[in-house]
Amino acid sequence: MTAPGTTARSYLRFAAVGDSTTVGVGDPMPGTPLGLGAGATGRDGTWRGWATLLARALDASYDVSFCNLAVSGATSRDVVEHQLADAVDHHPDLVSVVVGLNDTMRSTWSTDRLRADLLHAADRLTAGGALLMTARFHDHGAVLGLPGFLRRPLQRRIEVVNAVYDEVHATYGGVRVDLAACDAVRDRASWSVDRMHPSERGHRALARRFAEELAVAGIAVEPPRAEPDADRAVTWREDLGWVVTEAVPWVGRRARDLGPWAARAAWERVPVPAVRPVVRPVARGTSRSAAGGEDDRVAVRDGDGVLAVRPARAVG
Repeated sequence: MTAPGTTARSYLRFAAVGDSTTVGVGDPMPGTPLGLGAGATGRDGTWRGWATLLARALDASYDVSFCNLAVSGATSRDVVEHQLADAVDHHPDLVSVVVGLNDTMRSTWSTDRLRADLLHAADRLTAGGALLMTARFHDHGAVLGLPGFLRRPLQRRIEVVNAVYDEVHATYGGVRVDLAACDAVRDRASWSVDRMHPSERGHRALARRFAEELAVAGIAVEPPRAEPDADRAVTWREDLGWVVTEAVPWVGRRARDLGPWAARAAWERVPVPAVRPVVRPVARGTSRSAAGGEDDRVAVRDGDGVLAVRPARAVG
């Protein structure tokens, strides 16, 4: 309700869907122990994050109704199955879709499914006239410090995700942030101790970039301040607690998904030296085994470049 003597503000509905980044993991609410929140949603009040910071910045100019439906660990399929309906029911004027990194780190990775899910979500969310907010992702493997044999396959998948978001943006418009072009991505202080989630500084940087893009689109918003709360400095004990309670279990879950894929990707890129067959002249066009009988095996190269042995075809 607007107080007497003040000017009524426009009503603005903002819905956010996605994964742990939109949940706000890495930027705990003041007074929340940092070790809590594993598997949290954006609705439980454990985390703040960029979306909440942006909603508060918008609240200076609008009467904001903010609905954060993101869930840690969500994939594009999770957004479609578990978040999309509630977001549409919110009848948003602004809607953010930031998801896809978890897809790249799953053994269930499917380019076709990712594209179908993101296009479907964008279509449903913009059907009521909402302004769509998306992001292009950076080289996450470089931030994590992954070895090259893991980083390169992961980056190829991220490039696929970005190509899908390019299609989404070309089809449905809206505003987007290119994280690869953000200086904050290359600043260690922008990342939490696990390097998987932004720190408070990183969340503030992302909120500021979206606010700048929204201002260009005609939304009245001042970017939130860049500096973290002075009274919320994270201690090394909290960092360690978070690593134990969240980062280690996360790595364990992803290792089960990424391990077989990474090993296969690495193996497929091991160079196989050319093998020159040794041909010995043998009477009557046959070969002899060491035991003196006819050798019924010949070496062949299969489609993966692996030297194999198979029975010789009978010639009759």
